[in-house]
Amino acid sequence: MTAEDWIGLLELRPHPEGGHFREVYRSTEQIAAACLPERFGGPRCFSTAIYYLLRSGEFSAFHTVQQDEVWHHYDGSSLTIHIVLPTGDYRRQRIGKSNDPDVSPLAVVPGGLLFAASVDDPAGFTLAGCTVAPGFDFADFHMPARAELVARHPHHARLIEQYTRR
Repeated sequence: MTAEDWIGLLELRPHPEGGHFREVYRSTEQIAAACLPERFGGPRCFSTAIYYLLRSGEFSAFHTVQQDEVWHHYDGSSLTIHIVLPTGDYRRQRIGKSNDPDVSPLAVVPGGLLFAASVDDPAGFTLAGCTVAPGFDFADFHMPARAELVARHPHHARLIEQYTRR
């Protein structure tokens, strides 16, 4: 199947960070705000899950979420998750179907880390799933401006410029 086939079949729509997505699961039960760390500022559902698709030339722009995010590879090219740690160090994780020991079908991005994602095959696409717990809420999503990130991590300016839009 092509990227466009998946977009149509799964009824994906554009995502603010780039690519296409559709939420497919949001638990009906919630965790009370008093039972969560203060960074959440309110109750959150137990968990959420989305389909997420990136086409060649698209990327998930650098952003943070407060929750751990588990990425699952479903179809297409492998994908690289670019992570800038609070120390300023760079780390990458790759998801996909491959015999390469650097590629796994699943990766976890710990909550609060700055990360972006890109398709490894310049002519391909990646269909993935992202599971977030406690459940995703746009109040926990932050996409810093390019200038802010470059000022904070000047040694990663090239990477930041490649995976930011503004």
